[in-house]
Formats: sequence, structure tokens, C-alpha cells
Amino acid sequence: MSSSYPSCCTPGHVAPAGALTLLAAPAVPAPRPVRGLLDLPGGRFLMGTEAADGFPADGEGPVREAEVAPFRISPTTVTNAQYATFVKATGHVTEAEDFGFSFVFAGLLAAELADTAPAVEGVPWWRAVSGASWKRPEGPGSSIATRQNHPVVHVSWNDAAAYCAWSGTRLPTEAEWEYAARGGLEQRRYPWGDELAPGGRTMLNIWQGDFPTLHTGPRLGTVPVKSYRPNGHGLYNAVGNVWEWCSDPFAPGHPSRAMRGGSFLCHDSYCNRYRVAARSSNTPDSSTSNIGFRVAV
Repeated sequence: MSSSYPSCCTPGHVAPAGALTLLAAPAVPAPRPVRGLLDLPGGRFLMGTEAADGFPADGEGPVREAEVAPFRISPTTVTNAQYATFVKATGHVTEAEDFGFSFVFAGLLAAELADTAPAVEGVPWWRAVSGASWKRPEGPGSSIATRQNHPVVHVSWNDAAAYCAWSGTRLPTEAEWEYAARGGLEQRRYPWGDELAPGGRTMLNIWQGDFPTLHTGPRLGTVPVKSYRPNGHGLYNAVGNVWEWCSDPFAPGHPSRAMRGGSFLCHDSYCNRYRVAARSSNTPDSSTSNIGFRVAV
């Protein structure tokens, strides 16, 4: 089983320096024109943050003026149902399926599997689960049958890029993602403003309780892609639920790819990265139970 390195938010595969390669996308035409995307006008906005709760080492700052051209973006992350259509049309085999395992948060696993699946060094709440994949999110015996409208997970950057090539789309750049996630609000912490729970209202799917041992929320794991209110641009769950792959490298010359938005495992005591300016990364062949993606054009 491949080794992995500890990450604050998601574990990933390790390859020798220079050994990572990006897989060629399948040469399959899109079955139909892309529908349901949001038309955003683009323009200039202040990107990044220098707030005290940010992580300068992640490259969140400095605050700088960025400009994006008009573009279109999906209001939601890609769902299990949408990904199943792609797999049926192309026969695509995800990297998790090819490797034979993927990383799953231990709290999602049946007790026996949680006890036997290898823990990730440094972040033992992650397990390398044989047979875990997009269609078996918690490994053998699990299913997406009742989660068709949940975000697809256990998809690598390469798997997301293959879906984009098939659907006539692409992954958003980080600047596009942040512009869209801000919903027209300048330098706010979240897509709806600066308060996490305005008026006591739940706005996103993150960890509630004491991470990683006690979860007090109504559900542990993903929620449907149209949960909670959309932001000012019409995006659902831009923060929380699942990390979202972006097209950019995490840093110039860096082998990993940027991810945005945080996930259902984020908590301010450990991974306060469910802010619109927050960033993380993983290698392009890595997959976990809390990474998905949305598409742009």
C-alpha cells in the first residue's frame, strides 16, 4: 500500500521528486452542451487575506487586487449522479480504484474496519481503506445509492480533469473560485459575511463538537450539494462540505494542486480553512472522503 504524508486537512500519496505525472484526459466528446452554469461578469476584486485567523504559511496573503474575465461556473460541486453518468459514458477508472485504496475519515467507518485499516502517521483519524472509491465512499459494504445528490468524493485532480475534458468544462482557477465564492462581498470571511452563524442559523457543513473525537452535529459526512442558502452569486456550499480542486499549482513549481473551501472535517480548533481566502493542497493523484470539485467554462 502506497505511503502517505500527513496533511492538516487531507492525506495524500507520495512520489519521488519529479515522478508525478498528470494523466491524459480521455478523448471523448461531451454528450450534450453544458447546462445550468452561472454566468459571472468577472472584474477586479481584493483576493486573499491578512486577517489574524488566516494562515500566512498557506499563501493566503498578502491582500492583492486580482482580475478575472467573465466566466461560467457550476452552482454546485459535481454530484455522484453526474459522475456516474461520466463513468458510464467513458469507462473511466479513478485513481483510487486503480491504487486499490483511498483515505477515509475513521469516524465514518464501521468499527471493525476503523480498527483494522492502516492509520496515517501524524493524523491517525485518517485510514487507508482498501476498496474505498467514489462509488464505495466508506469502503466495502458502503454505497452511494442514497447519496446521488451528494458531492462525488474520492476523486483525484486527474479524475476531475478527466471529467472536465468529457463534459466540455475545466476546473476553475483559484482567482475565479475565490471571486465566485465571495458572492460579491469584498473581503468578508465567509460567502455570506463575517459571522459564522448569523442569527444562530447554520450556514455550512463543518465539524461540530471536539475534533476529532466528538461530533455533535446532525450528520457526519457530506450533505446534498444544494444544502443551505446560496451566496450572492448563486453558489451552494462554497465553503464546508468538501474541498474543491482548482486548476492551479499550489505554488510555482510545486507538484501539488490547490484546493479551496474546506470540508465537513474543518473545525476552528484544528483546520480553520472554511474561509473564502483559505487554501490547501494535495498531489494530483490523491483522493480522500472529503475532496470533490466543481466545474467552470
